[in-house]
Amino acid sequence: MNAIERYFGINGDNTTIKTEIVAGITTFLTMAYIIFVNPNILAEAGMDKGAVFVATCLAAAIGCFIMGLYARLPVALAPGMGLNAFFTYGVVLGMGYAWQTALGAVFLSGCIFILLSLFKIREWIINSIPIALKQGVIAGIGAFLAFIALQSSGVIVGQDATLVTLGDMTSFGPMMASIGFFVIIGLSYKKVPGAVTIGILLVALISLLAGHTEFAGIISTPPSVAPTLMQLDIAGAFDVTMISVIFAFLFVDLFDTAGTLVATTSQAKLIDKDGNIPNMGKALLADSTATVTGAMLGTSSTTSYVESVAGIAAGGRTGLVAVTVGVMFLLSTFFAPLAGMIPAYATAGAIFYVAVLMLGTLKDINWADLTDAAPVVVVLLFTPLTYSIADGIALGFITFTAVKLMSGKVNEVTLPVWVLTIILLVKIIWL
Repeated sequence: MNAIERYFGINGDNTTIKTEIVAGITTFLTMAYIIFVNPNILAEAGMDKGAVFVATCLAAAIGCFIMGLYARLPVALAPGMGLNAFFTYGVVLGMGYAWQTALGAVFLSGCIFILLSLFKIREWIINSIPIALKQGVIAGIGAFLAFIALQSSGVIVGQDATLVTLGDMTSFGPMMASIGFFVIIGLSYKKVPGAVTIGILLVALISLLAGHTEFAGIISTPPSVAPTLMQLDIAGAFDVTMISVIFAFLFVDLFDTAGTLVATTSQAKLIDKDGNIPNMGKALLADSTATVTGAMLGTSSTTSYVESVAGIAAGGRTGLVAVTVGVMFLLSTFFAPLAGMIPAYATAGAIFYVAVLMLGTLKDINWADLTDAAPVVVVLLFTPLTYSIADGIALGFITFTAVKLMSGKVNEVTLPVWVLTIILLVKIIWL
């Protein structure tokens, strides 16, 4: 025990080993929904659901172990919401690429992320992107997730004249998705640990009792990861039309991770008097390495989870929290039959809940400045309506540069934004 305390800096004043383990379990319960949601989403891209389930657990565990043992921060990682939706609905189903090629794009984005971390370019990029665009992208992804949740559960359906319309809300799927969402919101408001997971499992249980799901067991030997292991097509991802896709994976992962690290370390009071995050470089390296590893295993981008604040609120302060979460993800590989019984409408409520949280960033937008508000609205609307995070980001950057130029605020357009705007314009016009 003494060796563990020394390694993680547990001195008994700020925390204890027991507190750290309990905090880790708390964090895991708040984010365990991903082991049900991620396989459902990636399976729609044609990937083997059992293999994705195992890849999800392993990628999360590896990311948590690196974060805990190397960066020694109480931050947990797992395949990110939004990025998995973009992988399936944007890249594979929307653009027509094979899932192997999409994995190749995830791999390359992770490699670029590693290089940015090693050469310390990440701070320059993060600081150079206007806050309005960062918030707009997060909100746009939230709207995209909401649209996917409503569609997958049958709450909205296709309609020739108006493209979409309200589905039959009295049918089983929409009713169950609604119940799941209401339960999750109620439990989350009361700060019940594992609220999202409880909501998913409750709907799955109702579906089972109603005869809409066939019982397949709870625990078994983990499925083989062979169908997705090392199946990524890196050569295919080098296609010039994939530039915006790789950029979208990288951009979202980079800013999602940076924002999460700021939120979690601030909550844990780990930021120093100069506002610096301890082991920031190591934390970003842990995140990017987990993304590369996850792509090789067979899952979309792995990122830091803001749900880590739940463990921090429970007293977690060191990397032992992340290590505990990693162990929990490894143990989860034995619950594949349970994950296999989770229907799409059971996870729809959870996806919609995450969308609500992401749309919360809109409150921080300076709506009085139209040159800030317009790009945000463009990303917010075009991301779900084009069914593509990449297109939403591209149009947002172009709009930002254009309105700042037309309003005489060209000095607010940084060099990275100019470069990205030109690249994205070329992509839209000629590619």
